[in-house]
Amino acid sequence: MELTAAEPRRKGLTQLFIDGEAAVKVDTEVFLQSGLQPGAQLTDQELYELIQASDARRAKEKALYLLEHRDHSKQELTEKIARTAASREAAQAAADRMEELGLIDDRRFAQDYARELFARKGFGPRRVAQELRRKGIAQELVDELLEAYHDPEQNSRNIRRVLEKKYPAWREDEGARRRAFAALQRLGYSYGQIREALDVEEDWD
Repeated sequence: MELTAAEPRRKGLTQLFIDGEAAVKVDTEVFLQSGLQPGAQLTDQELYELIQASDARRAKEKALYLLEHRDHSKQELTEKIARTAASREAAQAAADRMEELGLIDDRRFAQDYARELFARKGFGPRRVAQELRRKGIAQELVDELLEAYHDPEQNSRNIRRVLEKKYPAWREDEGARRRAFAALQRLGYSYGQIREALDVEEDWD
């Protein structure tokens, strides 16, 4: 088959035309490095290797771009790359490489994320565990971090802060009290933790 044309496109891509028909878009840098010119003959294997090289470079560039902005778990990084820039296989390979280079580390990410969820967002342990699992953190590590960073006194402060800010009438208004209870449960606090933090005897059911 013949490469009949190669036209630049947006986002660093080049549209290849094979035998006069639009075929695939590949990374422009990879295409330039290949040395291919219109009129060149390509085998199926050569085209496949070009596409694979393009996919790999796009995945790596996307990984570096994402990590410039914030840390990611390995699963989160893989999914974002696969969703926007490359195949699942290329995304996984790029994430593996970032891990080898020390640019991602699930333990480091999970420690920082758990501290943020407990302290800054005011989440309870159940919600923290849920969010960590959603990022692809292994259950064993989730359990370890909950034990390390879960602070009952911080729970009490977080619960009181939510009540003071959003439900100041919770003591007098039964409707406000029920809404507050539901909100605190969504934040990951158990019935017992809420009662303990408030040191109340009222029935919140």
